[in-house]
Amino acid sequence: MRAAPIGGYFADDLEQCALAAIASAVPTHAHPDGIAGATAIAIAGALLASGRESGNRVSGADLLAQTAAHLPQGAVLDGLERAMALDGTTAPSEAGEILGSGQKISAADTVPFCLWIAAWHQASFTESMWATVSALGDRDTTCAIVGGLMALALGPGSVPDQWLDLREPLPV
Repeated sequence: MRAAPIGGYFADDLEQCALAAIASAVPTHAHPDGIAGATAIAIAGALLASGRESGNRVSGADLLAQTAAHLPQGAVLDGLERAMALDGTTAPSEAGEILGSGQKISAADTVPFCLWIAAWHQASFTESMWATVSALGDRDTTCAIVGGLMALALGPGSVPDQWLDLREPLPV
């Protein structure tokens, strides 16, 4: 869930982005799927940041496909391939049931869902957060991942002021 900023930093070099994500994940993620998950989030972050900076937002399908192209064989890639079979009309709760939403506390059970949210809900920070929590699961982790990706996709000022002023309750 800490890999999105790597994508922002290496938005112009996906190969370097992948290497940096791997290096960042190795100390804390002993399992190859954890490392693949960090790589996937960093690559997706790079694609989203690059699209925002160029004015050519990456489509949902392209975000998933281009991210998948940088992953090794394994459970995270398998999950991302399942995510690629879902489109933006799928309800987030259904996507969470199909892809997992963090209840198993593994990269393969969180990353594909978070990337699916980023692919199909990248127009609005608020919409992406509500879509993420609607799948239940490990909401603090999934929202942290999606929030990092949306910050890269939407840029400065994308978080509504009421989300930043913690003295006021959030709208329900």
